[in-house]
Amino acid sequence: MSSDPWGRVDETGTVYVRTADGEKVVGSWQAGTPEEALAYFERKYEGLVVEIGLLERRVRTTDLSAKDAQTAIDHLRTQVEEHHAVGDLDALRVRLDKLVATVESRREERKVQKAKQTDEARKAKEDLVTESEQLAQSDQWRSAGERLRALVDTWKGLPRLDRKSDDELWHRFSHARSAFSKRRKAHFASLDAQREDARKVKEKLVAEAESLSKSTDWGPTAARYRELMADWKAAGRAQRESEDELWNRFRGAQDVFFAARGEVFAERDAEQVENLKLKEELAEEAEKLVPVTDLKAARAAFRSINERWEAIGHVPRDARPKVEGRMHAVERAIQESEETEWRRTNPEARARAAGLTGQLQAAVDKLREQIDAARAQGNNAKADKLARELEGRQALLDQALKGLEEFGG
Repeated sequence: MSSDPWGRVDETGTVYVRTADGEKVVGSWQAGTPEEALAYFERKYEGLVVEIGLLERRVRTTDLSAKDAQTAIDHLRTQVEEHHAVGDLDALRVRLDKLVATVESRREERKVQKAKQTDEARKAKEDLVTESEQLAQSDQWRSAGERLRALVDTWKGLPRLDRKSDDELWHRFSHARSAFSKRRKAHFASLDAQREDARKVKEKLVAEAESLSKSTDWGPTAARYRELMADWKAAGRAQRESEDELWNRFRGAQDVFFAARGEVFAERDAEQVENLKLKEELAEEAEKLVPVTDLKAARAAFRSINERWEAIGHVPRDARPKVEGRMHAVERAIQESEETEWRRTNPEARARAAGLTGQLQAAVDKLREQIDAARAQGNNAKADKLARELEGRQALLDQALKGLEEFGG
């Protein structure tokens, strides 16, 4: 007879396994030695150990369903209860019992998780419905329409709820989108009607403008053209193709009238040429104020020049940008000088510059002390390295000191 801690083989070849409930018959072995019989059934036991271990890992690391897990547990438990293996079968029963508890715990966790996901999906859909109902009242047709389309895509990506809840929320969501579409359609229909009204008004304005284009009653006609322009702007826009065609006719009629008036007023050109000469002289006088050396005096002088400038009449239209540009350049130079003076006298900027200079000076002094100490210790390599660092800090300090001088100290 042969035995080990978990089983034995009697003289008849019957194999037994030891359990907490006593010995159980494993099977009969006639094909070899008792040792081979025990080894065979011990391998059976090791196979069960491996299968249980794999199932434990699947339950722990995968999304194996509770139903499938329980089926696998029942299968393994049947094998353990049939006692066709030699080993600590009671330990396997304990592991299977724990696995049952784990599966049940996972089942409850999943139930809670599913309930949580359902609540989150319900909240998300309720939020979508609320936003869609707000957007349904919006007049921002493009952005609101794009947002509603995005909400539909978001809805499609959310889990379904129970049929009643899902249908109720979808009905509200769909109704909000339909309400927005109806309002938008009505808006653009109204807009089309307004543009058609604008077209009719502008056709009348064009007809009057064209009838006035040959007038020689310069003052009243020019005034009437200004009134027609105001009426044109107040009429709103017509459809694009009509708007462009009507505007070209309207502007063309004005151009005919004002060109004729311009010829009559050609005598005024001589006066405007003289005005241009006077303004060029003032621009030259103003340019002498640059570069600005005395800000207060430059401001006063420019103010005087500008007053004389304003007293002069019109200059030829094509010459106006150049001569006015010269004056604007001087004005900008004075403004820049004012800004520079403000920055120079700004106490906060001065304080920052002084603080930076102080920090850099302290760093330079410390480096010099370290260099002297390294030289004294004969460590020339360290001293040379510190000297190179000192050059950089000194350059920054020099720059900072220069900046501080611009603040007057």
